Amino acid sequence: MLDVGQKGKIKGVEYTVVAIVVKKYGNSIFWREYSLKDSKGNDAFLSESDGHWVFLIPIHPDDFKSKNSKLPTYAGRTYRWYENSQCSIDAAAGFFDEHLDFSIATYKEYVNGTRMISQEKTSKKSQYFYGEHISKYEVKRAFKIAHLPYYTGIGIVQPYYFDTRQALNIFCVAALMICLLQLYVYTSRTNETVFEQSINFTDVKDKELVSKSFTLSGGSAPLKVNAFSAVDNSWANVQLSLVNESTNEVVYTSKDIEQYHGYEDGESWSEGNQSEDFNLCGVTSGQYHFLISAEKDGTLPSFSGLMSPDSKVTVSRDRSGIIGITDLLSGQTTTFTDGKILEKDSSEVARLAKTSFGTQKLDSLINAEALRLTSDPISSNTYVQLKATWLPVSFWNFGFILFIMVALFVAMWIGKHFFNVNKWKNSSNTPYTTS
Repeated sequence: MLDVGQKGKIKGVEYTVVAIVVKKYGNSIFWREYSLKDSKGNDAFLSESDGHWVFLIPIHPDDFKSKNSKLPTYAGRTYRWYENSQCSIDAAAGFFDEHLDFSIATYKEYVNGTRMISQEKTSKKSQYFYGEHISKYEVKRAFKIAHLPYYTGIGIVQPYYFDTRQALNIFCVAALMICLLQLYVYTSRTNETVFEQSINFTDVKDKELVSKSFTLSGGSAPLKVNAFSAVDNSWANVQLSLVNESTNEVVYTSKDIEQYHGYEDGESWSEGNQSEDFNLCGVTSGQYHFLISAEKDGTLPSFSGLMSPDSKVTVSRDRSGIIGITDLLSGQTTTFTDGKILEKDSSEVARLAKTSFGTQKLDSLINAEALRLTSDPISSNTYVQLKATWLPVSFWNFGFILFIMVALFVAMWIGKHFFNVNKWKNSSNTPYTTS
């Protein structure tokens, strides 16, 4: 991977690659060791195996204390004996301070997380090295290498993919901030009905009704809207726009209210409801009003047989709004498009109707009497009732986020366990139970 003479800076110290040794274990396992020297002649080493890198420096044997041969200590840390392996030099290049020993050497390795102590023993001498994991990306930056191969397997001092201690600290701080925010939102909220009104369909036909202003105070929370209409085998629709009077931001929603029932194959059935609830989520505090429009199945209440006090005229109206005036003396019926047209008409029939009912406001009279006379359930449904409630603060999102953080940390912790099990599976001194 590196060339003799190549320079690179590791931990702020510039090193030069002075020698490369390829070592062999068995017949097919190889790894590379790069001998480094700094400007003062101090030695260091880079070891690479299957794409995993370790940076090592020589240490004095007396610094590596061992009351327990399997659990020695160095610099206040306890290391666990990993494995013994025998190897030999397969190839070498560069400059060496002494003759290379091509005889069999014994390596004894001790591990503590991402740190290790390596003992190399030959027939002539015994050396100790302290090593730490170094990422291949740091090696690339240090020696300005364009490409390094990906690693395979799990290295002897490879760190876990996540820093669980750091993750725990982050999750704890995040959970504390979420709890404080939830506490603020909860204590600053007032739960109340902020709007309630019945709207006649005739008042919002082809236009929007602007509601009175209302104030929402405290932290953001859902605004629950209940819409009721006396639908009966019919439907109604409400279009609602919530307008923030400070920002002019508009949240639009539409809701259908449907209720149908009947009798089929000897059984009764029903579906839908005369009341529907829906939420406008995440509404912040401020001054608001609604823009409301609504429509329903059918148009005007239909009726027949409305007789004048003098019994000379009867009035009827169909669902399309066509008004029929019947002269009971002649038995003839004349139709008018609507009540307003009837009021303005100057024909003999119109004059007779006005005289018989004793009013010039026939349109208002017809609309009022229509509600009393109609037997059509669709026509008798004349209004929709809206009620908006500033809901209590929801704890669902709060609890869900905390649950996700706990679940993520547990998953990371379990993953770390299996990671370490795989790291130690080639050791005869693994601290993990093996099947």
